[in-house]
Amino acid sequence: MSSDFLIDHRCKSYPLSAQPCRASEIGAKGWNVLAGDLPLPLAVLRRSALDHNLAWMQDFSARKGVSFAPHGKTTMSPELFAKQLAAGAWGLTFATMFQAAIGIDAGARRIVIANQVVCDADFNALALLLKQHADLRVWFLVDSLAQLTLIEQWAQTHPSAPCFDVLLEMGIPGQRTGCRTLQQAVELAQAISRSAAVKLGGIECYEGGVATCDSEHDSLEVTALVRRVIEAAKACDAEGLFAGDEVLITAGGSAVFDLVIPLLRMQGLSKPVRGVLRSGCYITHDHGNYSRFLKQVERREGLDESLRPALEVWSMVQSVPEPGLALLTCGRRDISYDLEMPIPLRHAARGTRQADAVPAGWKISALNDQHAYLRFDPATPPPQVGDRVVLGISHPCTTFDKWRWLPVIEDDGAVSSAVQTCF
Repeated sequence: MSSDFLIDHRCKSYPLSAQPCRASEIGAKGWNVLAGDLPLPLAVLRRSALDHNLAWMQDFSARKGVSFAPHGKTTMSPELFAKQLAAGAWGLTFATMFQAAIGIDAGARRIVIANQVVCDADFNALALLLKQHADLRVWFLVDSLAQLTLIEQWAQTHPSAPCFDVLLEMGIPGQRTGCRTLQQAVELAQAISRSAAVKLGGIECYEGGVATCDSEHDSLEVTALVRRVIEAAKACDAEGLFAGDEVLITAGGSAVFDLVIPLLRMQGLSKPVRGVLRSGCYITHDHGNYSRFLKQVERREGLDESLRPALEVWSMVQSVPEPGLALLTCGRRDISYDLEMPIPLRHAARGTRQADAVPAGWKISALNDQHAYLRFDPATPPPQVGDRVVLGISHPCTTFDKWRWLPVIEDDGAVSSAVQTCF
């Protein structure tokens, strides 16, 4: 897959009047989002924030003494995967075999599929990828004897297939996948150790499901999970159930990733432990959900700052039909809304190249497919038809999947490059 991809009128918000161009050529066009050179709505990435976040998280992982395998499902962008690997990522994380194949094309050679693989077609795909790339390692999650049986049944009909690397997942009662008890985990690990179809490389968990943005609560709940995983790791190690020269212990979403560091640095096993952090949303951060969580991380870590929001969606005022209400050219097809409504950030009057902070009280109250309802105090000057409104997002994953491409802009609004997405 070429990183110098073609952008044309079939890509949403690429100018219909412009000639198609390669990603490497877009910076030479002299376009600027403040000059009205591209139709709106338009999702953009701020280069300065991207570069900062890439360096910050890699430095955080290095200082904590853990490896970093960021979750690629956030962006599904080969260009951003390449930047993460170039910044020093040990590997990449994905949720599906389809996603993993995109990451492999982008150059990743260590892949954690932080999910259960249960489909014969996916076992076929994994076997093919491992055959095509001699230097490739892929670990996926196993959390039940039923899943292990599926893998073994497939392996019986594919006698030349490789032995798959797997990680035992420890879960949380009432939450997502994963073994619920120590006994269940050890029995599964014993069965894996007897199997010719798989080999146990370590243990995985996901802590984000218990996070509430209350630091005291989150610390207690994540610590309890950490203790359960450590207990399981020690029990498996005592029985010699781990294969290979080192044990992978991996955790870390994007909300309370600092709280799993003690787990990733655990000691006391008979083999070296490689702790792998898997945060994904860090690369663009956001203006809502993760912004609130990161303030808690900053307080716990004693930081003045950490990540910066890089992803935003530009829209236009298309109608001001009544006092206190403006309709924007941005809707559910264009921007995240799964956690909360978009957040008005800046306002640029028509014909100007200056975007200032929006007045206090501006709020998006609802979204249609193609419209955002901007509410404001009817006693204050209203936005005008043709003005630009820049919207922040909460949860970047579900904005990325609405765009086939995103321009990368400088802080003055100049378009300098572009990335594609592969959802």
